Amino acid sequence: MAEDHRPIIIRRKKIVKKHHGGSWKIALADFMTALMALFLVMWILSMSSEKDRQSISEYFRTPLLVSMAGGERSSNAASVIQGGGTDPTHMEGEQARIDLRRETRPSDVRRHFNEIRRRVESAIEADPVLRALKAQLQFDVTREGLRIMMLDTETKPMFEVGSDRIAPYMERLLRTLAPLLNEIPNEVTISGHTDSLPYAGGERGYSNWELSADRANESRKALLDGGFEPERLLLVMGAADRIPLDGTATDDPRNRRITIVVHTFESAEFIKRQGFFPQDQEELDARLEPDVQQLNEEFQRATNATDQTKQK
Repeated sequence: MAEDHRPIIIRRKKIVKKHHGGSWKIALADFMTALMALFLVMWILSMSSEKDRQSISEYFRTPLLVSMAGGERSSNAASVIQGGGTDPTHMEGEQARIDLRRETRPSDVRRHFNEIRRRVESAIEADPVLRALKAQLQFDVTREGLRIMMLDTETKPMFEVGSDRIAPYMERLLRTLAPLLNEIPNEVTISGHTDSLPYAGGERGYSNWELSADRANESRKALLDGGFEPERLLLVMGAADRIPLDGTATDDPRNRRITIVVHTFESAEFIKRQGFFPQDQEELDARLEPDVQQLNEEFQRATNATDQTKQK
C-alpha cells in the first residue's frame, strides 16, 4: 500500500535563452562605412588632376609640415589640418606651401635627389648593355640640383668623332632615363661640352660651339623619344670647351660630355628670371636710387639752363 501512494516527482529543466547582443551589427556598420568612404575617395581621385593628386600625396607623407606651413587664407585658420587655396576645396595654396617646404628643407631636397640617383643606377645595373657605361656616369647633388654627367672615352664614345650622330648605346641610356625623370616634377636642362681640339676652319665656321649645341639637341630628341615630357625641359645649350671638368686638361676626352641637371625649384626659378629674383631687383633698385635721383636733378638743372638761354 505504501508503494501505491509514493509521490511522482517530475523534473523540468529550465532552458535559459542567452541574449547574443548586437555587436555584430556595429561591426558590420563600421565595415560598410569604411567601404563607402573608400569608394568615395577613389571616385574623387579619379576626377582630380595630376597636380591635385600630387598635392594630396605630399600632404599624407608629411601632414604636420604641410599643416604648419602657414598662410593668411580663411581655410587655414581654425583647423589643425589646414586646407589650401581660397577655400577648403581648392589646392593651389596647398601646392605653394609644399613647394616652399621643398625649397627651405635642404635635407629633404638632398634625400629627394639621392632617391632619383638610386633609381637611375638600378635601371642601368639591370640592363647588360648600359652596365658597360656605368663608369662613364657621374652624379653630383649641387645647389642647382642633381647633375648627371655622361662622359666620353676613347674606347666608348657617345657620338661619332666630330659629329652629332649619337651612338646606339648612348641613345638607349637616354631613353632609359626619360621615364625616371618623368616621375618627378622638377625641370631639366641639357648642356653639351667638347674638348679643346679645334676644327680646321676655326671658330668662324662650324666649331665646337655648334658641335656642343647640336649634341645637346640630339640628346634632347633621344629623351623625347623615350617619352620625356617636353614642357619640363627648361634649357638646351652648348658650352664648347669653356667649362672643362675639374682637374682635367682641356683636351681630355672626358670633357666631351653631356650634362643633364634636374633643377631644384629655386634654381629653375633663377634661370627663368635670368639671374634675378624679385628681392634681388628690389635691392638693386634701392642701391641705384641715389644715383638715379642725382642724375634726375642734374638733368633738371641742365633743362632749366637751356630754357633760360632760349629766353635770352
